[in-house]
This record gives sequence, C-alpha cells and structure tokens, in this order.
Amino acid sequence: METLLNEIRQCNICNEHLALGPRPVVSAHKNSKIVIIGQAPGTKVHVSGIPWDDQSGKKLRQWLNVSNDDFYNTNKFAIVPMGFCYPGKGKTGDLPPRPECAPQWHDLLLKQMPKIELVILIGGYAQKYYLKQTAKKTLTETVGDYKSYLPKYFPIPHPSPTNRFWRAKNPWFETLIVPELQQKVLSILA
Repeated sequence: METLLNEIRQCNICNEHLALGPRPVVSAHKNSKIVIIGQAPGTKVHVSGIPWDDQSGKKLRQWLNVSNDDFYNTNKFAIVPMGFCYPGKGKTGDLPPRPECAPQWHDLLLKQMPKIELVILIGGYAQKYYLKQTAKKTLTETVGDYKSYLPKYFPIPHPSPTNRFWRAKNPWFETLIVPELQQKVLSILA
C-alpha cells in the first residue's frame, strides 16, 4: 500500500492541465473500513495537503458525526477523490476532477483495502462513475434512493458551502438521511 500511495503522490499524468501543478491528495490504509470518494481538492487543501481541510470537510465530519481524529485515522477512513489534484478554477467554481485519476488509480487502491465495508460517494462525479447506469437522472434522486445502493455505497451531496441552496431546497437530506448515515458509520467503526 505505501508503495502505491507514494507512486500516486508522485503522479503527474495531467500536469499540463493543472494551473497550480500536481499535488495529489489521498489517504488510505490496508485496514481502512470506510472509503470517502469526493470530487477533487480545493485550493486550501492543495496548499495544506490535508484532505477535506476546509469548510466542506467540517460539514462532512458533522454529517458523519466523527471527530477529526477518527476522520483522519486511515485504519477507519480512506479518502480517495475522483481527481487527486486541484483541477483549477472555472466560470462558476472549481473545474471538474481530472478524468485521468480514477481509471488510473482507484481500482489499484481499492484492491489493497480488503476490509472496506462502505464507500461514501460524494457528489455527482463519484456517483456517476461508481453507480454507472444505476445512478438516477439527478443527484437529488440518487441521494433520495440511497437505500438501493446499500450495503456497499452511500451516495450523498457535496458538503460545500456553495451547495447550501441544494440543502435548503432538500431539508429531508439532513433530517432523514444524515441520521442513517451516522448510524451506519457508527456501526462500522464500533
């Protein structure tokens, strides 16, 4: 596992597309029980090198009901974004994750984590990639039908502050689904 993680951290396959250059951010361990697959690091995470080290990460840890210590314990959580590097700025926010990362690295990583009990798919990119044709037409429908993807996958929206409008329009997510997500995470980590 360490050899593979070092190889990923040296990756530069999409260097020419990255305004800030490559800085792959990933954390995993052969004993990881839960894998978090999000989009790609933002600028703050690009600088710190610490996954989910921003407001989105604070909200995600609230949704999971876990401490920073638990969240960053790789025996508990692996953090494997769809794109390992900050993709750059677009017209309405960050660009999509680079398409090279997931096909290049995800299978190799997941095969080295035999104790995975749950994969949390954050946002449309991860959901479309992993759920393929079983993903619904919209993220809202996919998240609302999360039970059909269990026990392996748990799709959720992105916890970004820019996603607050989605959360305001869909309060059922935090009142009905987040408690079930917390219970699932608690039972796996217990």
